[in-house]
Amino acid sequence: MDVLGVDACGKQGWVGIRVTDGAYAGSLVDVRLDALIRRAAGVEVIAVDMPLGLVERGWRAADLGARALLGVRRSSVFLVAPRQAWRESGYEAAGDRCHELTGQRLSRQAWALAPKLLEARECWLADERIHEVHPEISFRALAGGVPLEYAKKTWRGQNARRALLAAAGLVVPDELGEADRVPADDVLDAAAAAWSAHRIALGISDRIPEAPELDAEGRVVEIRY
Repeated sequence: MDVLGVDACGKQGWVGIRVTDGAYAGSLVDVRLDALIRRAAGVEVIAVDMPLGLVERGWRAADLGARALLGVRRSSVFLVAPRQAWRESGYEAAGDRCHELTGQRLSRQAWALAPKLLEARECWLADERIHEVHPEISFRALAGGVPLEYAKKTWRGQNARRALLAAAGLVVPDELGEADRVPADDVLDAAAAAWSAHRIALGISDRIPEAPELDAEGRVVEIRY
């Protein structure tokens, strides 16, 4: 059983970690998500660390639920604006539309996701193998339901994340091939996404929220783990 976990990695585009029967099976890096997916031929499930489903008004229940679970790591979950805000051409207009639909403005950090969010959303709408994940939720599950104490860019945080993956059978090697030049936190996030993708493929994954919301296109708005 082959699956793929994907994380955005700045100007390099996207990094993918392929997993076969729960074990590491290689890495891919591509500037375009659709190209990376084409190169990962034959995978059954693709888990992407990026908001995919968008609601029409208010904040997504998936983000509110994830924040409630993450405690000290709650700031890693951005509140994702309603669909119409992402159709605006700039931050100020998007912030105004978000305020109209939620009562609050969109953060600049969230708006910075816009190019990759829209790119990933287009892939998601075209491919039912794709699911949204959030690595900190995955790592929380790997740690027995306890949010990780140290942030993902810290030395202790990265060691803890790599150890949790290894304990679950997903050993990330020292040499990755294509992903050797990708920042370590992005590699670990993609690996956590792959761990969740494997759970989705097995039919044993969990989801946030339990009661589904629907995107305007009819897809479920949720975070899987």
